[in-house]
Amino acid sequence: MPSSTSERSQGGAAPHRPGGDPPRDISAKKNALVARALAEGFSAVRVTTPGAIPHAAGRLADFVARGRHGQMGWMAERAHWRGDPAALWPAARSVVMLAETYTPEHDPREDLARRDRGAVSVYAQGKDYHDLVKARLKRVGRWLVEDTGAEIKVFVDTAPVMEKPLAQAAGLGWQGKHTNLLSRDLGSWFFLGAIFTTLDLPPDAPERDHCGSCTACLDACPTNAFPAPFQLDARRCISYLTIEHRGPVDPELRPLLGNRIYGCDDCLAACPWNKFAAQANEMRYHGPHRAPPLEELAVLDDGGFRARFSGSPIKRIGRDRMVRNAMYAVGNSGLPRLRPLAQALANDADPAVADAARWAAGRLA
Repeated sequence: MPSSTSERSQGGAAPHRPGGDPPRDISAKKNALVARALAEGFSAVRVTTPGAIPHAAGRLADFVARGRHGQMGWMAERAHWRGDPAALWPAARSVVMLAETYTPEHDPREDLARRDRGAVSVYAQGKDYHDLVKARLKRVGRWLVEDTGAEIKVFVDTAPVMEKPLAQAAGLGWQGKHTNLLSRDLGSWFFLGAIFTTLDLPPDAPERDHCGSCTACLDACPTNAFPAPFQLDARRCISYLTIEHRGPVDPELRPLLGNRIYGCDDCLAACPWNKFAAQANEMRYHGPHRAPPLEELAVLDDGGFRARFSGSPIKRIGRDRMVRNAMYAVGNSGLPRLRPLAQALANDADPAVADAARWAAGRLA
């Protein structure tokens, strides 16, 4: 499987057999694993089992049946793995969930007022988290293999793994009303990684909901993407529309995008639990892609796009989707001086870019 890493012990050490170690020994191994992960830069580590999220499959099936996954067909295609971690790798006995903070040094909502610039989600302003988190996971995983002889697979976001339910089952945090994971110790701003292992580790207690009557995240959503608390309709979510959605965006939603060109942090930034947010350990997440000028984005060709966003998660959407998003931001800017940018792209080779450019030029006429 391309999105996972499988490691075996070196030197012929025998794999760990569930129940083969006394409880005291296996608890010591878990403590050593946690210490090692924290030393590698992770902010928190908890353990659960592959069978700890029995309700996930039904909730995912309902989400897909309602069409709320939009164009993300891979969610339906791999639902049998997503809904049952044990089916993904039947040999796994434990799932180690790890959190890595990327807490911003500023309120991301400040960039929404910079109308001549594009607002980029905090997680994508620096180096690609897939690369940084997976590198740490591999180092922790190799140590675990060498120390115990167990087998492992590591996953960061791209595999059919429901990280958020597993993280709640492991006690890392809970899924808030915006469906994202929250932590009393870390706030909202952290990535998740998972290590599946054949080692039978003692599981931690799951976390419970601490949202209470608060609806700050729901109230903050510009497009009303939450049909109800704890439910998301991706088809109205700005993160989905600017990253996953291909082709033109619904004209009704375009004015609501504002100057957001890659993702949206509004529901995360509004959460009161962020007063406890832990500082990011990795400064490379705070990189050069915060609020790029729309004038620079509008003239990008494929080569210029790849060069500018090399090593960034933004690279996955390609030039056409980025310029399309930039045109929506131009149209929402209220700045007539940006109209020539849109006029120059009115006949772009990509139909969605051309459509967005004509819309933007019309808005600024």
